[in-house]
Amino acid sequence: MVVALRGVKGANSYGQLGLGHKEDVLLPQQLNDFCKPRCVRRITGGGGHSAVVTDGGSLFVCGLNKDGQLGLGHTEDVLYFTPCKSLLGCPIQQVACGWDFTIILTESGQVLSCGSNSFGQLGVPHGPRRCVVPQAIELLREKVVSIAAGLRHALAATASGIVFQWGTGLASSGRRLCPVKTLPLFLTAKEPSRVTGLEDSKATCVVAGSCHSASLTAAGELYVWGSNKHGQLASQAAFLPAPQKIEAPCFQNEKVTAVWSGWTHLVAQTETGKVFTWGRADYGQLGRKLESHEGWKLDQQDSSLPGLRPRNSTLSSLHCLTGATEVSCGSEHNLAVISGACYSWGWNEHGMCGDGTEANVWAPKPVQALRSSSGLLVGCGAGHSLALCQLPALPALGQGPMVTDDSPDATKDAKSQEAIDKERNWKERQPEISTQSQSDRCRNGGLVTETLQ
Repeated sequence: MVVALRGVKGANSYGQLGLGHKEDVLLPQQLNDFCKPRCVRRITGGGGHSAVVTDGGSLFVCGLNKDGQLGLGHTEDVLYFTPCKSLLGCPIQQVACGWDFTIILTESGQVLSCGSNSFGQLGVPHGPRRCVVPQAIELLREKVVSIAAGLRHALAATASGIVFQWGTGLASSGRRLCPVKTLPLFLTAKEPSRVTGLEDSKATCVVAGSCHSASLTAAGELYVWGSNKHGQLASQAAFLPAPQKIEAPCFQNEKVTAVWSGWTHLVAQTETGKVFTWGRADYGQLGRKLESHEGWKLDQQDSSLPGLRPRNSTLSSLHCLTGATEVSCGSEHNLAVISGACYSWGWNEHGMCGDGTEANVWAPKPVQALRSSSGLLVGCGAGHSLALCQLPALPALGQGPMVTDDSPDATKDAKSQEAIDKERNWKERQPEISTQSQSDRCRNGGLVTETLQ
């Protein structure tokens, strides 16, 4: 078998697909090898840039670089995946790409940052407005195991389970929606500040959206805070200035084992393999039609929260995604790997769903151009997608090409017998849930994060 990074598709205005040009790509294209493809550990993207981490800890980057977010020492866009030479000899474990900045976690647990610092998102309060070479965030003195990058803020979870946040990306909406309250320091700090309200839990993973944050605990509980404009916090509050737990019945009383975030929606997986989606839905990013009771209402009771407030956003499982081994969220689109098939759904204006069109995809569908390849890893940027696939072996000399059936279409999300079987057998096939295995599979989409193994 041959393993290759293929399935790059979507917006490419800055060369973030690494193909050597700046034209959008509506169907998956295979990249020329820039590293040993069998050794790829992580793939992820930001507003207009992409990053790949190898098993050896090398970091390759490409795309938009006007603020130095590629960490290459300059501000020119890069059209091919290029090694970040300033990090040679410093093995990288994880990368989180924000809109115009990058957060980097080393294998030793140290956090570095580069790119724009206009909102304090680099965690260096008195630093320049941008940094073109990764620099250490000195105030994070504990070993870090998980990082996340939002639109204009970032987070880190330490080995001891403490969550830190920095960057002012949530402050403006917090002041507008909570005018009578003093916002906690972690929402306004330009340096790592401990997130208060999580003292009785141990965080294993953090994720971030455009204006919200979330933390997954060792006990399988999910806490959320920030903007709730689109119901992404499963609350009736317009803004949550402090972390609030999403109660277990929302997940059918199962522990959460993995979580991913787009800009305004979230995806979570539970211990039996069920996958839940909630939040904004107008591009199909939830992979399902909203129920009649979901949506918006005018609040006339609380003058401190003017205007429209979301109803309690319903968390609903997508049976066709049960047992997914990989999920990644872009700004408003998603990728998943299910039984080796790569699925996509959501916003598709730039072709990031890889179906050859620019029409939004309203339910998870297999990417037909990848139907003969087994999906291994997926990663999303705000408007582009990447997938690591195992290509089929070439037929022996004298034999015809292997014919394979198309993957099943998951447009109709009826709970098939296959889905029921997967749900029933998922727990039996999984090892005992541990803090380690939880943190392995938590990602911040669009703004995708990976976590320490």
